[in-house]
Amino acid sequence: MGDPAGIGPEICLHGLREKAMLARCVPVLFGDASVLRRVAKNREQICRIVSLAEFEDLTVITEPLVVDCAAIDAAKVEPGKISAACGRAGYVYIERAIAAALAGKIAGVVTAPIHKESLSLSGVKFPGHTEIFTALTGAKRSCMMLYSDKITVSMVTTHIGYHEVPGKLSAERVFNVIELTAETMRWILRREPHLGVCGLNPHAGEHGLFGNREEETCVEPAVKLARERGIQIEGPLVPDAAFTLNVRKKFDAIVTLYHDQGHIPFKMLAFDTGVNITLGLPIVRTSVDHGTAFDIAWQGKADPASLFSAIRVAADLAQKENGSSQFANEPQNAGGLANRKSKIVNLK
Repeated sequence: MGDPAGIGPEICLHGLREKAMLARCVPVLFGDASVLRRVAKNREQICRIVSLAEFEDLTVITEPLVVDCAAIDAAKVEPGKISAACGRAGYVYIERAIAAALAGKIAGVVTAPIHKESLSLSGVKFPGHTEIFTALTGAKRSCMMLYSDKITVSMVTTHIGYHEVPGKLSAERVFNVIELTAETMRWILRREPHLGVCGLNPHAGEHGLFGNREEETCVEPAVKLARERGIQIEGPLVPDAAFTLNVRKKFDAIVTLYHDQGHIPFKMLAFDTGVNITLGLPIVRTSVDHGTAFDIAWQGKADPASLFSAIRVAADLAQKENGSSQFANEPQNAGGLANRKSKIVNLK
């Protein structure tokens, strides 16, 4: 459900009711029923509500559910306000959803936005969803990918300060993200993808003129190894030109080295329909590509389009193991990636 004080509860209510979503999956929302009632203003029945204990006892799930985690007193939630209590509640929803996915009770997890400052105030030491999922699932390697029909990017580093980025880069880390990106795009496209990878510095370092030769020590060896493994890739690309139309249309996805290097062009081109996918996990995880939008929380203004896209992608990814994906058979847009009905996709 995301941060209770943000737009997460509101857009998740849309996800529980949208017929197009119900045709693709059976949604299970981990959150707080009392918060949802406040947001819905008790105008109508939300859907069936069960406790965590009742959910554990269920063997077959055939209808939308709210799993009431009872993580926060709804009367104390102030919409649009940073709060340690809300940060903690958002983390509880994540924990419960991951545990259910690892146990096989749900087929994938779709996350609504959390607020990183609220999360930090609550004492949770993870800076964001990607790091939480990586740690709680025991993934050996992972990365963030932002996927859409217009542009797809993945990130080598995410929620760290700019001054920390060079020290976090290595040829191994860059290669891991290249390989994870190639594997995912190969499955989505049903062909070998053509990838690009950005340099870190202006002009991709200009042969050591800018930066500390990160392109030579981290990017170029990773590209060389990727090519040896059969991956079609170019780089290091000059970052300020990599996302111009004539350049980006050459690539199925572009690997970027830090958060905003990928997020800025992606959000300019696909803010409303983009999907955040965590690669390398033992479970399916997608997310909206926007924040908590505290300025419009609980006002009925939030657009659920990104959530719907994330649900569609998660439902399709959940079909991967039985080979019934529709990615290769439909137009490449986040609004039409899955036709088959997935067992259960959790909204959290």
